[in-house]
Amino acid sequence: MTGSHFPDLPVRRSFARTLADHGFSLRRARTEILQLNLGKLCNLTCVHCHVNAGPKRKEIITRETIDRILTWLADTEIHTVDLTGGAPEMIPDFRYLLEGLRRIPQIETVIDRCNLTILLEPGHEDTAEFLAAHRIKIVASMPCYEPANVNAQRGEGVFDGSIAGLQLLNRLGYGRRDDLILDLVYNPNGGFLPPDQAELEAEYKRELKEHFDIDFHQLFTITNMPIARFSSWLKRSGKLEDYMETLLEAFNPSSVEGLMCRNTLSIGWEGEVFDCDFNQQLGMQWKNGNPLFLWDIDPGQVVNRPIAVGDHCFGCTAGHGSSCGGALA
Repeated sequence: MTGSHFPDLPVRRSFARTLADHGFSLRRARTEILQLNLGKLCNLTCVHCHVNAGPKRKEIITRETIDRILTWLADTEIHTVDLTGGAPEMIPDFRYLLEGLRRIPQIETVIDRCNLTILLEPGHEDTAEFLAAHRIKIVASMPCYEPANVNAQRGEGVFDGSIAGLQLLNRLGYGRRDDLILDLVYNPNGGFLPPDQAELEAEYKRELKEHFDIDFHQLFTITNMPIARFSSWLKRSGKLEDYMETLLEAFNPSSVEGLMCRNTLSIGWEGEVFDCDFNQQLGMQWKNGNPLFLWDIDPGQVVNRPIAVGDHCFGCTAGHGSSCGGALA
């Protein structure tokens, strides 16, 4: 099953053909994670952002949609809800959603994908305390432990704000207690693959502890996807063809089994259903004659459903593999 809305990427062999050549048929397993994109509103405008999020975006989830999602989740065995954006914390009903999720007994883990700087913005001064009180797992963007690289990717002054945000979370116990998980995310600052995750995690822990007394649990390395804002940057830089060749040549068959599209449902801010967050940004919505929304599907009936793929999927299978939970192989 291939999508019809992925970009015109310069590859000499399609992802679908590559899968077939290696004997793979990419299908869904049991759904364990619901990843919910709350919208495209964000206080930052990052170069690598595959959502094209920013301060002027108007797309945000409504309370009505939140209520429909909560009702659907209550009758499932899904144990993890992963909140992303934009900056999820900027959504007016963000706290309402978290409180609703915490009332569903089978949901063990709620993840907030936080850009750290939002915790210091006016009106969000007590957001970190709210997250801690509800035992929300934080996965925070931190593309480097050096200021120049972070500011180049995410904007001037973002490094200092990120450090302040991490220090605030540490004071609350995040990264230093087992029940307040703080993980960091590394994205390459350019058209290349991430380094070895374990080695980079050791560097991050050493540098952040030595210079800023910052602690965290794990580092996840995530490959930049050749879509949206990052794709535009590659095109302007004349690097898109080289980047796609890098991804294709680094295809790793051992990453396929762990791809997040196999056990994760991606839901848009209006309730639309996708195989992954990247397919969501390309408009590759599930259909059954008509576009499907979360409340249209039976969670028990999606096992073995073919997964929609496109050539952007080379980004998840290159090198050590890539997912929202870091390296795969």
